[in-house]
Amino acid sequence: MVKQRLRHLLARRDLLRVGLGGVVGLTGTALVRPTAQGQTEGFSSEHETIEHQAHGGNLMVGEVNHANNGFDPMQLLVDWDYGRVSILPDGRTVREYEIVAYDREIEIAPGIFFPAWTYNGKVPGPTIRCTEGDLIRIHFVNAGSHPHTLHFHGFHTAEMDGIPGVGAGEIAPGQEFTYEFEAAPFGCHLYHCHAIPLKRHLHKGLYGAFIVDPKAGRPPAREFVMVMNAFDTNFDGDNEIYSVNTVGFEYARRPIPMKANELTRIYLINVTEFDPINSLHLHATFFDYYDHGTTLEPTQRVVDTIMQCQAQRGILEFTHRSPGTYMFHAHQAEFTELGWMGMFHVTTELDFPAALAAAGVDAEWDRKSTQGSTIVAAEGSAA
Repeated sequence: MVKQRLRHLLARRDLLRVGLGGVVGLTGTALVRPTAQGQTEGFSSEHETIEHQAHGGNLMVGEVNHANNGFDPMQLLVDWDYGRVSILPDGRTVREYEIVAYDREIEIAPGIFFPAWTYNGKVPGPTIRCTEGDLIRIHFVNAGSHPHTLHFHGFHTAEMDGIPGVGAGEIAPGQEFTYEFEAAPFGCHLYHCHAIPLKRHLHKGLYGAFIVDPKAGRPPAREFVMVMNAFDTNFDGDNEIYSVNTVGFEYARRPIPMKANELTRIYLINVTEFDPINSLHLHATFFDYYDHGTTLEPTQRVVDTIMQCQAQRGILEFTHRSPGTYMFHAHQAEFTELGWMGMFHVTTELDFPAALAAAGVDAEWDRKSTQGSTIVAAEGSAA
């Protein structure tokens, strides 16, 4: 059994070598120290050192073309979709969203492409954000090649559950349907396709974050959405690439900017198929955890590792006390070595603009990361 498992693991990594142009990496994998000319362009020497040394330099050679992909994992961290907002005569807020499912090839690691099924052309799909009690309308169009649905985790009627044989059931290619319900309960939730076979529709990319803010809001913080996912590139029932927000090692190559001593909040969602659990471990700090985000008091306090089964989610709150570059990753070592590892670049206020530039983001990204709540948006803008 052990020999069989070893042969299977080596086969998975052989596939990565082929996908990365035959580059042979450290310890016989395709996960190698980045040496291609220019791939650290725009990073400080500190970042080059971190990239070259992190976990023995086990990063992938090259860069994913985010423009061709149609989405950038750095932007997915803060890409809140508030919908089209209107107010009913009774004072309730209505938020209307447009979601289209269609087939699209995406690049999940340098030179490795995956035939995905997407919501609005990206994996994960748009992060739907609203306030508890809002009336939500999601206009769903199936422009894909298979029947699909939208199933939201939360309260709603059976007709809005997005499962086969109930209400509208599966939406056939070329058809459309509008899901409507009141957003509840507040928390960190998700939506996904519930068509049959379920594991295939999930694994192919049909999922996204669904964040419902409490009416009173949460304390101000820098906020990010992290969807833990993985990809079986040879369709043998095992994943070859693990990631957060789809692209392996992206946040190791481009560390996420944040400031020392500021509260950081992560909306963490696990949609990894074929593995029973996934996990997140933070280096050099501990966090409070809110399971499913449905309470305003932590369900776990002062921990540095959390496990989630598929579709489990929660909110992490923490601070880093000192400037520096800090690792975060799954604490299944194999997941880490196959792409699920990143870095936070923690700086002083003075050095923060340079950290934004090094990550390829700007002041608008900073604004969205600190003013993402619908409560803040309602007070400060039309969102």
